Amino acid sequence: QVQLVESGGGLVQAGGSLRLSCAASGRTFSRYAMGWFRQAPGKEREFVAAIGWRGGNRYYAEFAKGRFTISRDNAKNTVYLQMNSLKPEDTAVYYCATSGGPVATTTPGEYNYWGQGTQVTVSS
Repeated sequence: QVQLVESGGGLVQAGGSLRLSCAASGRTFSRYAMGWFRQAPGKEREFVAAIGWRGGNRYYAEFAKGRFTISRDNAKNTVYLQMNSLKPEDTAVYYCATSGGPVATTTPGEYNYWGQGTQVTVSS
């Protein structure tokens, strides 16, 4: 049974930082790409960032470039999302997901396991 557990969300003022973590279990973590997505109230889930199995390939949504950094520690079965210069429009539930293969992808349909999400709220 694959499990993904996110943590690190919370309330932060605009301009602040948060580091999200996602701990994986139930499969060989290092063989698969990982991604972060988010969903704000009344909006569809959207791609945030993705990282390949070895960490070499990374993709970011336009809004995340220069502010967010995705990384992974295969020894700890954990993927991270460092978020800096946060804005109120970054408020959302953030989900991590594991892909069906090793190559990073921005397509939600290519991720087959999802965490329960962690709330990020950025106040103005």
